[in-house]
Amino acid sequence: MILPIVAYGHPVLKAVAKDIDKDFPELEKLLADMWETLAHSEGVGLAAPQVNQSIRLFLVDARPFYPDYPDAKDYHQVFINAQLLETFGDEVPFKEGCLSLPGIYEDVIRHDGIRIKFLDEHFVEHEETFTGIKSRIIQHEYDHLEGHVHVDRIAPLRKTLLQGKLRAISEGKCDADYRMIFPRKKTRR
Repeated sequence: MILPIVAYGHPVLKAVAKDIDKDFPELEKLLADMWETLAHSEGVGLAAPQVNQSIRLFLVDARPFYPDYPDAKDYHQVFINAQLLETFGDEVPFKEGCLSLPGIYEDVIRHDGIRIKFLDEHFVEHEETFTGIKSRIIQHEYDHLEGHVHVDRIAPLRKTLLQGKLRAISEGKCDADYRMIFPRKKTRR
């Protein structure tokens, strides 16, 4: 089932998500629904807070970046209870977008590499190092677990200049090819 994406301004996007265990209710269904939602929205990552679940779960599907980024080929992964252990390397700008902020693309500076610990969908623990585009996507999705969106990482003046667009998104005044939940949308009576 395709799930609605919560829009900028929704409280779940500002909350620090909670760890889960293998007994989390209907986890397999949630994962299937999130993969379907991600494919439908044509994104490269989706965090549970974006589908109104404040839990430490996100998906990465880097394959749309292939062949521009060869390391993206065939890479898709579930991350549960992820903990970012280290960032390293050069700080690199990259124009990022977000399904919760349709139409907002901003240069975000992130470290080129990360080391992260996480559980996969079978609750097998991994500790891995990522660089390049995979590192970028993972950091973006990890931010959602910590209550941040990509515009929280841009210059304060630039974010101030975006306030009108951000408010419009929260009110449902934006174009998205997928269902959304808007925290400030006014309903007709």
